[in-house]
Amino acid sequence: MNIAIGGIAHETNTFSTLPTDLADFTVKRGDEVLSDKSSQGFWREARERGHEPFPILHARATPSGKVTEFCFDVLLAELLEGLKAVRQLDGVLLFLHGAMEVEEIGDGETAILRAVRDVVGDDILIAVTLDLHANLAPAVADMAQIVTAYRTAPHRDAVETRLRGARLLLECLERDVRPVVYLVKLPLIVAGEAAVTEVAPARDLIAELPAVIDRAGVLDASILIGCAWTDSPFTTVSTLACGPAPVAVRSAAKHVAKAIWEKRGDFEIDSVTAPESEAISLALGSDERPVFISDSGDNPTAGAAGDSPIFLKHLLSESKLQPSNACSGVCSGARSGARSGIALVAGIADGDSVAVCFERGVGSKVKLSVGGRLDNVHTAPLDVCAKVTRLVHEDLKFGNVAILQIGGIDVVLQTERRPFTEMDDFLRVKLDPNDYRMVVVKLGYLFPELRDSAPKHIMALSPGFGDQRIDRLPFRRLKRPIFPLDQNAKFIDPDQ
Repeated sequence: MNIAIGGIAHETNTFSTLPTDLADFTVKRGDEVLSDKSSQGFWREARERGHEPFPILHARATPSGKVTEFCFDVLLAELLEGLKAVRQLDGVLLFLHGAMEVEEIGDGETAILRAVRDVVGDDILIAVTLDLHANLAPAVADMAQIVTAYRTAPHRDAVETRLRGARLLLECLERDVRPVVYLVKLPLIVAGEAAVTEVAPARDLIAELPAVIDRAGVLDASILIGCAWTDSPFTTVSTLACGPAPVAVRSAAKHVAKAIWEKRGDFEIDSVTAPESEAISLALGSDERPVFISDSGDNPTAGAAGDSPIFLKHLLSESKLQPSNACSGVCSGARSGARSGIALVAGIADGDSVAVCFERGVGSKVKLSVGGRLDNVHTAPLDVCAKVTRLVHEDLKFGNVAILQIGGIDVVLQTERRPFTEMDDFLRVKLDPNDYRMVVVKLGYLFPELRDSAPKHIMALSPGFGDQRIDRLPFRRLKRPIFPLDQNAKFIDPDQ
């Protein structure tokens, strides 16, 4: 069997003013698409069973604003040309996200599936793998025969999910089975950080999936928490199931949907939450160190800008961290606070300020207007006076990096809007979180390694494109009523 493999994946924050263009995508082509060791092993076994993969491209970008129409057209054209080049095609495996919005087009996944169907026809099996935070359009479920999604948040099973999609596709091809997909859209919206799969209720709901999948005629079932920062008619929590028995598949998806609806009031952030100033006070009063604080409203993994200096401004106003005259304290070479290394801000995207630091050099005293250029909706540049303590040239993740010292605060400035998600990110810029009482990161929930190692985590409910207070988001296209924004929202059985 000949299997074409590819995808275009993006989690779109429609509230962000930052468009996503070609330069923002990382594209793997050909064998790079299957570069993961687990994938290589799987496809080696598949070849032994008589299957041949034809990897085309897999394009992924950091969450941000809408994908430009030009960018989408270029990537989709390459994917379609690759499909046309595969002779005697038997199946298509697509790695998508499920929450992509494209300028002038709308739902990206629907556009991809329609274009692929136009090329391959109605008879070819299509399998789709998704992120847990997908807002899936019904049209996608109608055009695909197999759909499966991540089961962890923070995400630990991306490769596992892609391989599960591949296995299901090959199994159906070998057995000459043509599954159907049934999708249930609940009138429910949940911020991703309120549905961490390591705690209830998401943990318990995910744990029920194997029993549902064991039903006769059901191949797979998934829960889609959705992306609350995508203002779309399809933005909801969803459930889906696929398999060769339509009645069993429908029953499975509805069963999981009803279980979610019964627990709709239980979704909540599993860490301590607080406004910015209160989060700082809680961290200073904690006996544990380092306390990780998420600047959640400016979380790039939710599509926020990653350049807001709001949290730094709050830190600078904290008397235990900063003298009343911040500029004179820093520029005289003094370091305030009960001891050095009280707080680390990692980091703020600001290429202009980084360039000034590189021009002035290590040890120099600089006056800067930090951040507030990418997100000029919620914030503005913050004037600071600081000492440049370290420069890092062309880091593969963060670009050029400048470490600043402002009183008892160390600040990472970087040219790329990428968050610190694992311990190696700190090591690459020669910082150790254990040297600080508090470490501020631009995340929502902590990614797995940080989550596993952080003694304590506080989520600051800061403003930004990734605001965790979804009731403050300016929705226009969201289908209403929807819980919890509308307490009177009701879930009606799709068959009634």
